[in-house]
Amino acid sequence: MPAVPSCILDSVRDQFLALLPVHEDRHPWGCHNPRISDAVVFDRLVQVQVQVFGCGYERAAGSACSATTLRRRRDEWIAAGVMETLRLLVLAAYDRMIGLELDQLSADGCISKAPSGGECAGKSPVDRAIQGIKRSQLTDRQGIPLVTNPAPANTRDHTLLPAALDRFADLQASLGPLPEHLRLSLDAGFDYSMVHQDLTERGITGQIAKRGAKTPIQAGRRWVVERTNSWMNDFGKLRRCTERRKASVEFFIALASAISTVRCLIRRAWTLYRWDTRPRSPRSR
Repeated sequence: MPAVPSCILDSVRDQFLALLPVHEDRHPWGCHNPRISDAVVFDRLVQVQVQVFGCGYERAAGSACSATTLRRRRDEWIAAGVMETLRLLVLAAYDRMIGLELDQLSADGCISKAPSGGECAGKSPVDRAIQGIKRSQLTDRQGIPLVTNPAPANTRDHTLLPAALDRFADLQASLGPLPEHLRLSLDAGFDYSMVHQDLTERGITGQIAKRGAKTPIQAGRRWVVERTNSWMNDFGKLRRCTERRKASVEFFIALASAISTVRCLIRRAWTLYRWDTRPRSPRSR
């Protein structure tokens, strides 16, 4: 069984390859080995364990593609910013076909392991101070990932919120005008005066749980961001991150966000649209 269903992988791959710049062969003699297809490398990164199972590049490599090629092509795509462009295009497509519900947002942090350390790693406060990464996640009402920022695991959640809201405001360039009246659901980890002041200055109504008071996760709309964190942890590269550079971590986060959004798009569109490659069931695992 493939790591990612073909109905999701094919559409993501086709759009990704369409965004890649044309490669110019500058070898003076033209006698080098032929360049490996971008589609082969992309499938290795997504389907053959690197992204889904989280193994090393050496284990994902094979006769068709070496580990060095995987790393080199990954760095080329990071420099071109193609994966972030793909993520924004997927969000725009979801907004056109289904509609992002941006009037109600949810935010939270999620800590995962980072055994190799790196720029985004820090001592995990929930895992015996071993190296870990925290993902600051911002979603819409239905849990579609809008913004995901990596940071060291020992960073407080409320200090990451301003950067996430700044990136959310930048989405206006690709999604169009944002709602004027926003509501943001947060847990007790954000119940600080600086957070209340920042939300007031931005014109956002904060629905924040009170510190010291037991509040079920179902209160408000906080549960959707917890579900999105679970979606992201399905990707082994994020659940146990071995990337040391922040750019590489953001590359795989953008890829995971694009795949998760396409999966939600197919599930929601299954009852609204008909197309030739429509899956037999809306459940896209």
